[in-house]
Amino acid sequence: MSRPQSVPELLLRAVGRHPEAEALVEGRQRWCYRTLWEKVAAAAKLLEAYGLGAGERVLLFKENSLAYVVAYYAVLLAGGVVVPVNAQAKARELLTALSHSEANFLVADLEHSAVTFAQAAAPQVRFIDCGQLLEAPPASTDDFPKLTANQSAAIVYTSGTTGRPKGVLLSHGNLVSNTLAVAGYLRLTAADRIVNLLPFQFAYGNSVLHTHLAVGGCVVIENNFVYPHRVLALMEAEGATGFAGVPATYSLLLTRTRLETFSLPALRYLTQAGGPMPTPHIQQLRQHLPHAAFYVMYGQTEATARLCYLPPERLDEKLGSVGRPIEGVEISIRDDNGEPLLLGERGEVWARGAGIMQGYWRDPVGTGATLVDGWLRTGDLGYLDADGFLYLEGRVSEMIKSGAYRIAPQEIEEVLIELEGVAEATAIGVPDPILGQTIKVFIIPVPGAGVDERKIRAHCRRHLAPYKQPKWVQFAAELPRTRTGKVQRHRLRMDVTD
Repeated sequence: MSRPQSVPELLLRAVGRHPEAEALVEGRQRWCYRTLWEKVAAAAKLLEAYGLGAGERVLLFKENSLAYVVAYYAVLLAGGVVVPVNAQAKARELLTALSHSEANFLVADLEHSAVTFAQAAAPQVRFIDCGQLLEAPPASTDDFPKLTANQSAAIVYTSGTTGRPKGVLLSHGNLVSNTLAVAGYLRLTAADRIVNLLPFQFAYGNSVLHTHLAVGGCVVIENNFVYPHRVLALMEAEGATGFAGVPATYSLLLTRTRLETFSLPALRYLTQAGGPMPTPHIQQLRQHLPHAAFYVMYGQTEATARLCYLPPERLDEKLGSVGRPIEGVEISIRDDNGEPLLLGERGEVWARGAGIMQGYWRDPVGTGATLVDGWLRTGDLGYLDADGFLYLEGRVSEMIKSGAYRIAPQEIEEVLIELEGVAEATAIGVPDPILGQTIKVFIIPVPGAGVDERKIRAHCRRHLAPYKQPKWVQFAAELPRTRTGKVQRHRLRMDVTD
């Protein structure tokens, strides 16, 4: 069978193989693949009736839900370009996304206050209620436009850890390639079920959705992580075979639940992406869930989602690595002039492959600086070992420059997280008139652990060279984060400067 050319084709093949299998669960609602496809086709036909043409952008403003999935696939099936927007966005952010994406349509819950404001401010946009799409009359899929791999499918706004988000333009080929590669190394089948907390609007959650629907698996939608033990109970009840999270997700599971009290015999794998996860947390998870394979993964929105993964059977041997390139991806380490470096030499991570974005929407300068001769400049620092495994050492923009030294924040954070009583740690560089920058750390303590600044400093003196020891220590109940859970270091730096 030939390779699918588009995201709807991936879904349609799963519908053909598993029409009555459970595809989506939200609360008490359970949809099989046949029902999902019927809803998608009907919604796509309604979008065409509203005037959606090939290549036109459709802003999708909705939390994870059955309605979100229907709208996403319907836009693509009708030949449009879907532009998912953070479901927590305010009216001003919504208007900015509308303006920047040049969208002519917005799909949302029309009673939402931000949408009401946007309707008054953007009368040229066609506003469509999610409920209308869900209740669209039945339609045939015979006369929808034929989609190609090179056709643009989505504009995904980056989660903004370093400043203003950028619109990453992805093709159907990008999404299909990454989806099949990830489903392959996770060995996903129609028997897999995942309880998903990750927002579909961003790369990681989007990948979870596509990979499971591509193989005939089931996605159980859960939007509430206020009470982590309830999520574990849901995983237990649903017989979850997989779980995906960012470091903050797993930190909450380890510090606010008793994992050992839940029965999760079907759970066969865990995945982690969205930034480095402290080694002690990985080890604790494996102790609590020894039967579940743990996948460390690395990627970027500009690479659709995934660039590398660490095979679980190599985790002990390559602890600290983000693994090897996924199928169809090449990784190269380059110096400041773009010249390739040898194994073991440190430089910027460059990537090439079928999942690399088409470019930044309406940003030719940014695109030209990031895509060079078919290679993506990731902005990450790292090196490849003798076996071709990638190790990351932070972002180019996050390196702390203190005197003659260049210090990766992760080096400090990994040491701090080893101290009992420290739940999370983040290091940044703050301005210094003599050294250029000195180090400040933000500590989220484990509730009731009794860790204090004296213990922090003593631990750092034992395990860090003097130039890596923090000058400033600040305790916090929480840190500013993106919707995907990544710490926004630029906001911490701005607060310090102010």
